[in-house]
Amino acid sequence: MASQQKNNPISTQRYLKIADIKKDTVIMKDGTLRAILMVSSINFALKSEDEQEAIISGYVSFLNNLDFPIQVVVQSRELNIANYLESMRKKANEQTNELLKNQTLQYIDYVSQLVSLGKIMNKHFYIVVPYNPISDKRKGFWQSLIEAFRPIDVINLKEERFIRLKKQLSERIVSVINGLSSMGLNVVQLDTQGLIEMFYNVYNQETAANQPLDNVEKININNNF
Repeated sequence: MASQQKNNPISTQRYLKIADIKKDTVIMKDGTLRAILMVSSINFALKSEDEQEAIISGYVSFLNNLDFPIQVVVQSRELNIANYLESMRKKANEQTNELLKNQTLQYIDYVSQLVSLGKIMNKHFYIVVPYNPISDKRKGFWQSLIEAFRPIDVINLKEERFIRLKKQLSERIVSVINGLSSMGLNVVQLDTQGLIEMFYNVYNQETAANQPLDNVEKININNNF
């Protein structure tokens, strides 16, 4: 039995609350939806006093206008420039001018040491926008009891219902994007490929560092998590 379990390790997916990822949307096992927005950063310290006050005022207004919860996620990772350095090495090997070739190799060595010694971190900022179809109406006792014994009905959303719920989520996304854009922030919604890559990097950090995820359309996967 122990040998069998060792040969068939339990997938991490079993412990995730994600049921599916499709059409730029994360479907949770409880039937709720999530959209994830990547947000740019601004150097607040370099802004003038008037600009800082404007940013703070805009952020306060943004929060006050929200009538639903959001989650702010900051992801900090050590900067990985392996692919960049590899491309530079190829260019150095293709260089016919010996002086330029040596300078390129010296540059590669300098950047490698700089990143290694400085431990340069790369930060990403995300806003998670949720939509709970139950929150807009009060769920009765019997309905809650039925869903508790039939969770598969909650997980497997029918396409028609999914489109309807996604439309409600899209309205929230537009509201968040407009509010953040008014502060001079750039906001982009992660598509299906971006969502899968993000979760792949989060839950497979060591593997992701050496084996980036291919385009999801080129690999055979089961969409259900």
